[in-house]
Amino acid sequence: MTVVGPFGLTVRDQALEADVQAGLAAVEEGLFEATKSDVPFITGAAQHLVRAGGKRFRPLLVMLGAQFGDPHAPGVVPSAVVVELTHLATLYHDDVMDEADVRRGVPSANVNWTNSVAVLTGDFLFARASQILADLGPEAVRIQAEAFERLVTGQIMETAGPGEGRDPVQHYLDVIAGKTGSLIAVAGRFGALMSGADESAVSILTQYGERVGTAFQLADDVLDIASDSHESGKTPGTDLREGIPTLPVLHLRMRAASPEGTAEDRALCELLDGDLTDDARHAEALAGLRTHPALEQARRDTVRYADEARETLRPLPDCAAKAALSQLCDAVVHRAS
Repeated sequence: MTVVGPFGLTVRDQALEADVQAGLAAVEEGLFEATKSDVPFITGAAQHLVRAGGKRFRPLLVMLGAQFGDPHAPGVVPSAVVVELTHLATLYHDDVMDEADVRRGVPSANVNWTNSVAVLTGDFLFARASQILADLGPEAVRIQAEAFERLVTGQIMETAGPGEGRDPVQHYLDVIAGKTGSLIAVAGRFGALMSGADESAVSILTQYGERVGTAFQLADDVLDIASDSHESGKTPGTDLREGIPTLPVLHLRMRAASPEGTAEDRALCELLDGDLTDDARHAEALAGLRTHPALEQARRDTVRYADEARETLRPLPDCAAKAALSQLCDAVVHRAS
């Protein structure tokens, strides 16, 4: 039994362990190769987050999905590199929009250099991902393009906010499905598709990816409130400081506006509506949310999506990869515990 990846995923099958470890090592090599440039400055900026590490959740899902076909098929590793490069590119852009100082335990690219360099480096990574994708065929290009459209749409929806009369929680879950679920769904889909798995497996792993991806982001929402920077790799309460309405905050606001809302609920909302760039107010708001029932409600939502992801796996044949995918649901939830 071996632990694979920073999630603490334990693999009890030697053949699966070997395939996943070899695949992830090849992806790591591919990431460094894809981020090289003839211009040393670009190489340094493009490899900044690659060198910082990360969970490699998406490549791991590609490797597990490929087990339902031929895991050594030539398109498996490149497709995992494409998905991770796309994810990394969005992080450079996100840090500019969020004015973040820390990413994966290191200074964010916009702090290390400038906002312009961070945005352009993200664009560079998108370009390199597209070059690799072109060799995987028109269907892969279409899948990635559709997911990228959903990802950008989710980001725009988040920026615009819910429309008049729209349920803010449902709006937010739709945002997450686009921003995070879409690309993780592609990871599951590429793993199955590139390995030559049958259409049923491709469909199941796409649905699984969407649901576990949503659970993954909701766990991040909880971590943004509940963790310290050592656990999460970024500054606690970053979304809170920037006024981004994550799920715990949305649950708090709905509770405060309901007949069951208390004076304490409303006081905490007023604090959140104030200037959270002030360190003392920010710390007070974090402390209030950490002990509020809204945080536990967000944890329950995370568990619900993880359970739904696990349920989608039921039609797949029992095997070590299916067991690992099921365990991955538990690992995602554990992050929010």
